[in-house]
Amino acid sequence: MLWHGLAYEEVFRQLETTREGLSGEKAAERLQRYGANEIKIGKKISPLKIFLSQFTNFLILVLLAAAAVSIVVGFMQNEPEDYINAGLILVIVVANGLFGFFQEYRAERSLEALRKMSPSKAMVLRGGQKFELDALEIVPGDIILLQPGDKVTADARIFDSINLHVDESLLTGESVPVSKISDVLPDSTILAERANMLFKNTIVTSGVGKAVVTETGSATEVGKIAEKLGEGGQKVTPFQVELGSLGKRLGLLVFIVIAFVALTQVFLNEAPLLAIFIIAISLAVAAIPEGLPAVVTLALAFGTRKMAKKNALVRKLGSIESLGSVDVICTDKTATLTENRMTVTKIFFNRQEIDVTGTGYDLEGEFKIGKKSVAPEEMQLLLTAGALCNDAGISVGENSGLCFVGDPTELALVVSARKAGLSESALNSEMPRVDEVPFSSELKRMLTVHKTSGGKTAFMKGAPETVLQHCGRIFVDGKEKKLSEEDKKEILEKNSLFASKALRVLGFAYKKAVSAREKPGGEKRSGSEKSGFEKEMVFLGLQAMIDPPRREVHESIETCKRAGIKVIMVTGDNIVTAKAIGSQLGLGTTAIDGSEVEAMSEQQLRKAVEHAEIFARVSPQHKLRILKALQANGHTVAMTGDGVNDAPALHAADVGVAMGHRGTDVAREASDIILLDDNFHTIQEAVGEGRTIFSNIRKFVLYLLICNIAEVLVVFVASLFKVIAFTAPQLLWINLLTDGMPALALGVDPAPPDIMRRKPKKKGEKVINKRSMMLIASIGALDTVFLLAIFFIALGMGGGLVLAQSMLFTGIILSEIIRLVVIRGQEKLGLFSNKWLVAAVAASLALQLALIYSPLGALFGVVALGATEWGVLLGLLALSAVVAIATTKIVVKITPEGA
Repeated sequence: MLWHGLAYEEVFRQLETTREGLSGEKAAERLQRYGANEIKIGKKISPLKIFLSQFTNFLILVLLAAAAVSIVVGFMQNEPEDYINAGLILVIVVANGLFGFFQEYRAERSLEALRKMSPSKAMVLRGGQKFELDALEIVPGDIILLQPGDKVTADARIFDSINLHVDESLLTGESVPVSKISDVLPDSTILAERANMLFKNTIVTSGVGKAVVTETGSATEVGKIAEKLGEGGQKVTPFQVELGSLGKRLGLLVFIVIAFVALTQVFLNEAPLLAIFIIAISLAVAAIPEGLPAVVTLALAFGTRKMAKKNALVRKLGSIESLGSVDVICTDKTATLTENRMTVTKIFFNRQEIDVTGTGYDLEGEFKIGKKSVAPEEMQLLLTAGALCNDAGISVGENSGLCFVGDPTELALVVSARKAGLSESALNSEMPRVDEVPFSSELKRMLTVHKTSGGKTAFMKGAPETVLQHCGRIFVDGKEKKLSEEDKKEILEKNSLFASKALRVLGFAYKKAVSAREKPGGEKRSGSEKSGFEKEMVFLGLQAMIDPPRREVHESIETCKRAGIKVIMVTGDNIVTAKAIGSQLGLGTTAIDGSEVEAMSEQQLRKAVEHAEIFARVSPQHKLRILKALQANGHTVAMTGDGVNDAPALHAADVGVAMGHRGTDVAREASDIILLDDNFHTIQEAVGEGRTIFSNIRKFVLYLLICNIAEVLVVFVASLFKVIAFTAPQLLWINLLTDGMPALALGVDPAPPDIMRRKPKKKGEKVINKRSMMLIASIGALDTVFLLAIFFIALGMGGGLVLAQSMLFTGIILSEIIRLVVIRGQEKLGLFSNKWLVAAVAASLALQLALIYSPLGALFGVVALGATEWGVLLGLLALSAVVAIATTKIVVKITPEGA
């Protein structure tokens, strides 16, 4: 039902109610019919189901299988190393599963947070009597009574109001409280402009009113949002998809290679089946990157800690990497790109345009004409009018901090007066208010009367054209002069100029020595005087204000553009304001109105989103359509927001970014990342961190596969010559040293210098792309050649198979450390830029030396190496390093980035 398109008398008829409200019996019957006024929560997901879902990834299943087989082999052969290795795998897998469980379980509480937003009490009329009821008992047809500070309990149609203003920013994105009316509106009026309607969970900022409840619970606009949020399901991040795919590919590759090695051993060497099985399992453990989940978790956790220091709270670890992949950011305007604090930036006084510096609630500022400062005393009367014809104020709150109370527009006037040294509280003490005409959307003006030593003075503020209708004189050059038609024309032209720049403009006037026998509005208390307070007033000037852009946002948007990320403003504000802010921020001015979005087909919208830079006057449904159109075009989208209206889009976005300071619980719970300082600049930092994490994971996979493929190929080639290159314990030790500390430390490498000059990762780009495949194949083959050279040269040195195995055993660990240097070199990272990696490499070397030069060597079947052995080993490894560096440069040169 389009309640806003009906006269309220017709609304009463449709709802079978009256101005006196429902009877108790009718209300009880409707409560039974419609149910409690609460947002229904969908079927809860079992915590056990969430926990078990953490172990469905293919790589995790392979690791669990490998752990099980290791335990069986350990039992059959009585080998403690197998038990230890299986235990390490299980610890990694279970810890990773628990971490994911807690993250997902917390996300499921978003609908619960939405329900808890509902106010607990409401003042209603039933049978002509006032009752304070639990909000759950409100039903369609109830009459609700509203006053400043009330949170609206249900959607309702207004039928009586006086100066009623409602803050709807958390639903529509509109930054200024909306003036409410009772008039009928066209059926086509969009949600943000339904001035005769009230919506659940919005807040009354001023005035009083009465309204008839039209919708409750899940049928309200907020309830519809809850349903959309519930329909979203558990989204899968791009990184989760990538890890699942990588695990399947690696697992399949490993099993094919191991099967080939096992078959070779059976048919060529005629080795015992049990020995072959043990070697195969050892190779599987060595080749499968069981460190991948741990490295990913560590990299994401480390990135999370870094982001927390920069005021970004990451709720879902995978999303920080996903943020590094986004190529479109859809951002709200109010409080995200702007200060969410109306600020007077222009004044028109004494026929001059004056700039006012300082933004938001900064009480310091200057008044300037061009570069020349203007003494604020010259415009004291105008600023005094703004401070006194005003219901807002600044007081000292807790811990001696300033507390700003009142309508944002009125606070802007109070702040502009403070910049001139005029305190509204001091002015009110000197000139106490004795009468007033409150502002209303019908009058479009406000008038206050103040007692002064010389009698009374009245001040008026309002729409400039309205204020001019009440003026006969103008204050110019410190004097009052007759207001001419030329003066009016100049004032209205200046008003139009300010308005074209998306400034909200107010006109001001005053009148001295007002008769004490008169009252506001021209109605006389007694006597026959015809002139009233609002007649022949003196026009003072204009004050123009805007919710200004945050200082740092412009540069952040430019950085995003350089990084290949498109920023789109999606706001509930009007298109003129949105275009003005977009122009100031460098976003552009190609804008589409919400009504146009409404009329577009899905295909038309998909074309429009590729060119639009701003979407204005959008509803929550429009936001979702815009988001889905971008995603349908292949974009990875981050959505920022703070209000109830943003929750469905935050939930559906590839990465949802909520505001921590101003954001609602609903938005925060539906999001992946929360900006604790509500600063768009922090998103830029998160993008860089996300890209760094992906880069580090790619380096880890590259390092691991080069090393592991070399291990498998060395074993395979050696088996062709009927020799065993490694024993099972040696393979497991290699796996522990190289896949352990150095690999983990690689996951926390610093950002490459050009990370924010690269284009976003392509939608389908894999961790192992074409360049990675070429590096794995070429460097893996080179490693195999040099390691086999070490092995066969050692066999000819007279020390037998044990010496050859000892040299190969140490050589492969040293070669894997060299690979770290080569791989990091392509990212232009210095040798000592990662202190954790330096420590890990030193520890691995120390453990290897301790093993071969201690009694432990006998357990692993190795002997100590002499100077000759070390000379051969280091010489060949140095040559392999030179060849590997040269090969890496060639591969990087011939394969484009992202290929």
